[in-house]
Amino acid sequence: MKKTIFYIVALITALWQPVYGNTEALKNANDFYATGEYAMAADAYEKIIKQQGVAPELYFNLGNAYYKMNETGKSILNYERALRLRPGYKNALINLEFAQARVVDNVIQAPSFFLKRWFTDIMKMLSSNQWFWLAFVAFIITLVFALFFVYGASHFLRRFSFYTATIMAVLMVVTLFFSGLRKNQMLHHNEAIIMTGSVTAKSSPDKSGTDLFQLHEGTKVKVKSTLGEWTEIVLGNGTPGWIQTQIIEII
Repeated sequence: MKKTIFYIVALITALWQPVYGNTEALKNANDFYATGEYAMAADAYEKIIKQQGVAPELYFNLGNAYYKMNETGKSILNYERALRLRPGYKNALINLEFAQARVVDNVIQAPSFFLKRWFTDIMKMLSSNQWFWLAFVAFIITLVFALFFVYGASHFLRRFSFYTATIMAVLMVVTLFFSGLRKNQMLHHNEAIIMTGSVTAKSSPDKSGTDLFQLHEGTKVKVKSTLGEWTEIVLGNGTPGWIQTQIIEII
C-alpha cells in the first residue's frame, strides 16, 4: 500500500522536481571530481552552496567528494542533507548506506508503532512546497466538482460531484497539513551527525560528568537541548547523554 502511494505521488510530482543550473562553477567542481581532485571538488561545491544556494544534487556531489576522501562524518552529513531536501533521492539513499557501513557505532533504533512509521514515511515523500502544490490542485478539483454539484443537469452527476468534491476537500486538508509539518521539520529539525573521530558522552554538561558511552564519527543523533557549550543528545535507542556542541553538525 505504501509503495503504491509513493509511486502515484512520484508520478504526479515528477514534472516539478527542481534541477540545479549547469553553471560554470558547477562544471569546474565536477571536473575536479572527475580528475580525482576531491578536496578541490569539495571546496568548490561548498562555495556554490554558500554563494548560490542549496540543492539536493549539490549536497549529493559534496557527499561523494567527502566519501572519496574518507571523511565519513561529512559524507553522511551531506547525503542526509540531500535527502532532507528530496526524501526519495535514490542515489543519495544508496550512497548513504555505503557511508554508514563505515561507522563504528551500531546503534539499534528503538522500534516505533507501524502506523507512525507509515505516516512519517509518507510525509517525507515530498517537500513542503510539493505538498502545497498537491493541496492547490486538490482545491481546484474540489471547486470544479462543487460547480458541477450546483449546476449539474442530472441527479447522478450531482451525486458523483458531491462525493468527489468531498474526497478532494479532505485530500486538500491532509496535504496542507503535510506541507506544514514538512516546513516545520525543515526549519526546526533536531538531527545531527558526530563529526569527530571519537567522543565520550557524559551524564551531565560538564567534563567532570560520568562517562556513559562512546560515539564515533558519522553516528546520527537527535539534539534534545543545549546548555552553554554542551548539547544533550538522544541515540536512536533512546539513550541520552551530553557532548560538546562543537563536535556535532546539524543536518
